[in-house]
Amino acid sequence: MPTVDIQIRDKHFWFLMRPKAFCRHVIESAWIGHPDAEISVVLADDDFVHTLNKHYRGKDKPTNVLSFENEGLCAGDIVVAYGVLAREAREQHKSFRAHLAHLLVHGTLHLQGYDHLTEKQAQKMETLETKIMQKLGYEDPYKE
Repeated sequence: MPTVDIQIRDKHFWFLMRPKAFCRHVIESAWIGHPDAEISVVLADDDFVHTLNKHYRGKDKPTNVLSFENEGLCAGDIVVAYGVLAREAREQHKSFRAHLAHLLVHGTLHLQGYDHLTEKQAQKMETLETKIMQKLGYEDPYKE
């Protein structure tokens, strides 16, 4: 299993019982890469993610999750924005935990080289996300 380091920058994430254990479990369930890999997770506020999104992607707004893939055994970083996550969960009528799990699965797959730039890539990634989410006990995140 990969080594997962988790930093909580937004206190709202603490309302989850054992947020670090939750994140580790989800990431380990989605990880199929090298067992000695290292992943960093930051549970942040929207402002922090907004700054990263603007700097690295040229998008002047916060987003729900950012993944930064690295080379070698340091697989990369996953950064989740609390406000965007909470708002999307409400709008999509999903539990906060289910939506967080989905974003972590999504980010973890990005670190393993999956993407959704084309329809074929998106279909492959979404199918895998759905299988992992169901394995974790959640519904298909793409079900409408």
